[in-house]
Amino acid sequence: MERIDFNHARIGWCCRESGISLRTLASETGVAEATLSKAAEGERGLSFAQLKRIADYFGRGVLFFMEEGEANPVTIHTAAFRSIANQKPTINNKLRNLIERAERQRDIYLDLVSDIENEDIARFAPPEISENVKEAAHATREWLCLKKHSTFEQYRTAVEAKGILVFRSNGYHGQWQIAKENPVLGFSLYSEECPLIFVKKQYVETLQTFTLMHELGHILLHNESSIDDDGDFHNASGHEKEANEFAGLVLVPDSFLRLIELGSKPDDAEDFDDWLEPQRKAWGVSGEVIIRRLRDEGFIRNDEYEAYRSYRARLKMPELDQSGNRAFRHREPKHIFGDGFVRVVLDSLNARNISLAKASTYLDGIKIRDIDSLKEFYVGI
Repeated sequence: MERIDFNHARIGWCCRESGISLRTLASETGVAEATLSKAAEGERGLSFAQLKRIADYFGRGVLFFMEEGEANPVTIHTAAFRSIANQKPTINNKLRNLIERAERQRDIYLDLVSDIENEDIARFAPPEISENVKEAAHATREWLCLKKHSTFEQYRTAVEAKGILVFRSNGYHGQWQIAKENPVLGFSLYSEECPLIFVKKQYVETLQTFTLMHELGHILLHNESSIDDDGDFHNASGHEKEANEFAGLVLVPDSFLRLIELGSKPDDAEDFDDWLEPQRKAWGVSGEVIIRRLRDEGFIRNDEYEAYRSYRARLKMPELDQSGNRAFRHREPKHIFGDGFVRVVLDSLNARNISLAKASTYLDGIKIRDIDSLKEFYVGI
């Protein structure tokens, strides 16, 4: 087996950046720990196949390990990625790779857009935002042209129409998924040119919707990148509190609250979902979002809200099936990357700016016949 020489120190650097040991790297890549140890110390080379498995695991190209000199985080990681990594130093390697992969996908989108003559492509131009969160949420509803949107896809479409990419975890190959046991629910990558929001697919769609608006809050209120788990959605301080308040106000404005019959509120928190069922369905939000808004406006007590949360925590949610249906494989890129991204790829393909092979790569690796089916799906055949 032919071995190649490379920058041995970068194995150790990648392990330290990811917070893993050589033993973990060996387990994840199938390269023996003893082999990795000798390679990291510069005592022996690796085969190309072994080095590629290591590079793939860390989300890097093989050339990264061939470059001379020390790895510089400032030039290797973007400012957005460094911001997220500082917020959640314990995020695992697969999630780190996903964040960087999403950034690269956005770069691809911007490159394709620059070569397309299409004035209909949405450009990010944020509204004037007040420091008052309630006023900011009201301005955002008007900016998004929201009326009574009631599904995640409708809210997603409204956000995408303002030049923000909205990705959702899923996919057949697993590279766009967030593990179900991972508490992270989403992240946002701020950019003055094209922000990106990534939402974890959930069995309960209303949680996806709240995640979308929470991340939008970080973009519009704070002009920052962020990564959020379930704990952040109940944080009572700082930027997370503001993002939570913003999301609740965008989804359930004061005008919606006035439609609730407060006189029929049940005494038992376990009956709140039945009480609010018409509103939950009409507005496409969870009972908790409505109840938290009612609490914040002084219409219910905090102990009632906490009793409801405790009740919901005891309920077991069904497992989400992420296996996918091969018959609808051609639609999967739209579910993952959103309508705007897919249309730009197809427009670039039709303009012959990219090859079929490139289009396949950009669209989650779908096959050529799936690209044809995707085109037919878009023209309504």
